[in-house]
Amino acid sequence: MSSSVIDFIATEARFGAQNYAPIGVVLSRGEGVWVWDTDGNRYLDCLSAYSAVSQGHCHPKILAAMVEQAHRLTLTSRAFHNDQLALFYEEIAALTGSHKVLPMNSGAEAVESAIKSVRKWGYEVKGVPDGQAEIIVCANNFHGRTLGIVGFSTDPETHGHFGPFAPGFRIIPFGDAAALEQAITPNTVAFLVEPIQGEAGVVIPPAGYFTKVRELCTANNVMLVLDEIQTGLGRTGKLLAEQHEGIEADVTLLGKALSGGFYPVSAVLSNNDVLGTLRPGQHGSTFGGNPLACAVARAAMRVLVEEGMIENAARQGARFLEGLKDIRANTIREVRGRGLMLAVELHPEAGRARRYCEALQGKGILAKDTHEQTIRIAPPLVITSDQVDWALERLATTLTQDFS
Repeated sequence: MSSSVIDFIATEARFGAQNYAPIGVVLSRGEGVWVWDTDGNRYLDCLSAYSAVSQGHCHPKILAAMVEQAHRLTLTSRAFHNDQLALFYEEIAALTGSHKVLPMNSGAEAVESAIKSVRKWGYEVKGVPDGQAEIIVCANNFHGRTLGIVGFSTDPETHGHFGPFAPGFRIIPFGDAAALEQAITPNTVAFLVEPIQGEAGVVIPPAGYFTKVRELCTANNVMLVLDEIQTGLGRTGKLLAEQHEGIEADVTLLGKALSGGFYPVSAVLSNNDVLGTLRPGQHGSTFGGNPLACAVARAAMRVLVEEGMIENAARQGARFLEGLKDIRANTIREVRGRGLMLAVELHPEAGRARRYCEALQGKGILAKDTHEQTIRIAPPLVITSDQVDWALERLATTLTQDFS
């Protein structure tokens, strides 16, 4: 590690809050699936900023749209109309089949907005007594870091010493439709769930789970809210992960790849009356729906479709998953994934996944550990077959490495 890298890391540690534990690399440039550190070393990015750069680093068409719009108009607030918001609404609605759109900035803001909206719908449309609305969520969920969200997390690291928290949430096991059925009451307004639990280690529910979930929510007049902030926009080999079971959510949350990594953009999409309950002054965001964000998001969605990134995610994801399953290593407990959202879970006796990620860094791959034993693998959707094979060779070498 060069002295300049050490200086960057030391300066971060001196001035920054210690709320992250990054791998010891300082990145300075990116293009496509590749990133370079300050010493000029090249790495295959197998995290994609938690799927935010699905279109690849510094995609030229998204960059061009951002620069062009930045020269024209960046921010007006929603006190006035702008000439990009209506086009963004029209295009994202056409792409996803949504009826209403609420633009926000971060994924967590989209989640918070959805919580507010489904509660309001519950009181004003469903007829739930005021202050009694319940939202069902899943154990091991990850929906963001705000105070409202961490209050219904089951991860002690996420919610420890941050309370008191708001009531109104019921926690059930993920992938258990019977548990959902038992948890629903007349006061249940929504079921908030990830199609695949990303931060929990790419946990995929049993086949048929979401078909049954959709049936239960419809039968009980409960809004199905799918947090597709990580899974959406092609990551799993479909535009939306819900399409793997042919269902349609009542509310869909998008973020991360919605801007291709250029700018914080998120959206709450509704196929029912949930967003119709909002009136002027009841919810908003100074930056949400600003012209720069809308122009960037429009370009990000356009290249995703025009350049076949969703189809490529399905093809390369299948190739990557098969290659990972072919690795014969005593360290591996399980390999799982859908599209280019993949994970390798290690046996506890193999040691922490962090050391394998650090070893991969030395071989030119950047991946990230989660929950001690799992390595997450999520490269940009523009990855090629040759790049997948290149990564698999290095992963095989690392996962069979003796760290004793």
